[in-house]
Amino acid sequence: MSLLVVGLSHRSAPVSVLERAALSTDAQVKLAQDTVAAEPAAEAAVLGTCNRIELYADVDKFHAGVAELSTLLAQHCGVGLEELTPYLYVHYEDRAVHHLFSVACGLDSMVVGEGQILGQIKDSLARAQELHTAGRLLNDLFQQALRVGKRAHSETGIDRAGQSLVTFGLEQLSAGEDVEAWARGRRALVIGAGSMSSLAAATLARAGVAEIVVANRTFERAERLAQILADAEGATARAVRMDAVSAELTRADVVVSCTGATGLVLTADAVAEALQDRTGAPVTEVADGGRTPAAETASLPPTTVGTEENCPLDLAAVQGASGFSVLGEAAVAGLDAAALEQHAAWVAGGTVDRREQGQGRALKAVEDTRAEAGLIDALAQTAATIGRVPEHRKPEPVAEIPRPAPAVFLLDLAMPRDIDAAAHRLAGVRLVDIESLAEASADAPMAADVDQVRRIVSDEVAAFGAAQRAQHITPTVVALRTMAADVVAAEIARLDGRLPGLDTRQRGEIRQAVHRVVDKLLHAPTVRVKQLAAEPGGAGYADALRTLFDLDPETVAAVSRAVDNTDEKDRPA
Repeated sequence: MSLLVVGLSHRSAPVSVLERAALSTDAQVKLAQDTVAAEPAAEAAVLGTCNRIELYADVDKFHAGVAELSTLLAQHCGVGLEELTPYLYVHYEDRAVHHLFSVACGLDSMVVGEGQILGQIKDSLARAQELHTAGRLLNDLFQQALRVGKRAHSETGIDRAGQSLVTFGLEQLSAGEDVEAWARGRRALVIGAGSMSSLAAATLARAGVAEIVVANRTFERAERLAQILADAEGATARAVRMDAVSAELTRADVVVSCTGATGLVLTADAVAEALQDRTGAPVTEVADGGRTPAAETASLPPTTVGTEENCPLDLAAVQGASGFSVLGEAAVAGLDAAALEQHAAWVAGGTVDRREQGQGRALKAVEDTRAEAGLIDALAQTAATIGRVPEHRKPEPVAEIPRPAPAVFLLDLAMPRDIDAAAHRLAGVRLVDIESLAEASADAPMAADVDQVRRIVSDEVAAFGAAQRAQHITPTVVALRTMAADVVAAEIARLDGRLPGLDTRQRGEIRQAVHRVVDKLLHAPTVRVKQLAAEPGGAGYADALRTLFDLDPETVAAVSRAVDNTDEKDRPA
């Protein structure tokens, strides 16, 4: 059997796909159970976080295992296999071990070095143990991953390389301002009472927010978290039911949401309504959010470059002309004659005048498209003569409309998202979600300690592989020694029958002598074969030992089962 992992994360898939592929705890349980029930997997564990979903299994066939695990993952995620496949990654044997150890150390996290992943790995292992889907391999693997992660955090400064997702998200919300100074005195609403929401609430409490309101579908959990915040952090905290979120939203300055809901918890309309109730003024949308209020449209320069349907021009070539209509002269300046002639035909073919549709006015446009087509024809003739149309002027810059200062800050740490992304377009709102955090963390600096952690991971992967290979040959060695003991016992019994006159002392001496001979003969070969089996490529030594000594495969399998059962009893839950 061999270790295989199939999954997707923020590194392989866009947030929109991760959002659709996210699995609830119940769905993760069903996926692990169905994986073990299907061939060719013997063990299974699911690691699901806000930015990854991975299925680990012990399989007996690689290609069949990849096909089966990919299919099961797609089925339980509710995303078609053809759509999901381009975003899946596959790791096998040592590469799979290396991947999990890297994840445990925070090297594969959205924010490098964050430590929350250790708790999520521990939860994944506990769930697999409870379901009895984790056997010897996955138990050893996940427990070793936890030890490697703890070692990385204790022996290196990986914590300095990044922060938790919560801390990073709050830093993005504060836009570079010191988080404690930014949060002090504000009112916070925390939606959800899970590990991520609890961490966010505790972080805000330590930052000095004036009040924390906790809302959760299970009111008792919200009450428990509020009590912990009051007792442990000395914060002013209270719990509310989910139906009170709308009212609390009106008073909150900072909102953090991380629930397991499959739909939106806060819509853009709900945020706009709460903001209007709070400020007493109508809420508008800002230009950089995607739509511009109608009252502001007249003051904006035209911005139709890149938006014209069926335009034959290579619009990437006219990016310098942003702010001009593609129907105007400046937009085509610098293009060759063939492109101009093609564009002229398009314009003359009945293109609607976009200027009348509110998309901006051309700074040097003619009165109708027919006249404009004639202008372009003239420009084309000039281009045929001198090669290209000369630039007449530099494009005027597009005016930037500043966003108003935020009145409410929204941090969405859920996957799938809890807060409607359209809320970002609302004036007075700053929204940070998983997608924006992924973009921001892509440029985050890497600490020098990361290299040290990578060395730790490499060493631990080698040690784990050696231990597994040595462990693989142990049942064969035990079976060999058992066979030798049986041979000694049979020979002693035969000697007793042939020499009945021997006394007890003599029989004991003979028995010890025979055992010593057998032990000395087997010691060096068994020690050496364990050493060889622990090296890369040493898996074949167990087969060679079974063949050389004609060991019964059933006896070896029985020993292996006995070892597994003993390990299971000694293994912590």
